Amino acid sequence: MDIKIRKYYTFVEEIKADGQKEVEGNNVRASIAVVFENPFAGKYVEDLSPLSEFSASIAPELVEKVLRAAGIEQSEAESYGKAAIVGGNGELEHGAALMHPTLGKPFRAGLGGGKAIIPSVKKMGYPGCAIDVPLHYKDAAFVRSHFDAMEVRVPDAPRDNELVLILSVTNCGRPHPRVGGLTKEEAKCEDGLR
Repeated sequence: MDIKIRKYYTFVEEIKADGQKEVEGNNVRASIAVVFENPFAGKYVEDLSPLSEFSASIAPELVEKVLRAAGIEQSEAESYGKAAIVGGNGELEHGAALMHPTLGKPFRAGLGGGKAIIPSVKKMGYPGCAIDVPLHYKDAAFVRSHFDAMEVRVPDAPRDNELVLILSVTNCGRPHPRVGGLTKEEAKCEDGLR
């Protein structure tokens, strides 16, 4: 199936301070959104696998673009997340088909691995609506310092017949984490949980 891409939109956030305290090191969160025509807008289709195939095929390109835009090396990636926004003539299930079941493997491969589940969120939306992309540590989901989110919005998307797929990557957790729990240094990173 030929899916027409309208645009890529990249967001990079470099955190220098939070609250009253400066942040040490280079703390970057980045997202890339791809806006494209929804081939199933306005009709019910039982087989949504073309959307899953599309997201898996474009994932390596998206990961490369977001890492380059953020100045993050593959080995520096710590957290990840994914999201989809569905335009008004689509279905929420179209967003689910983009993110499951085939996007995870190429997303992880582009980051050099990742054992934890990739957190995700989807919603119906309109041009300029915001979505909070959930983030957590890529090798151990229970690393509490990396429970976070990044707000993303594309000013002119999604239009009614469009979909927006978003991948997010960080090289850090939250600034100044201090609510306890498993730390990145303590994580065994064996089962994707702890």
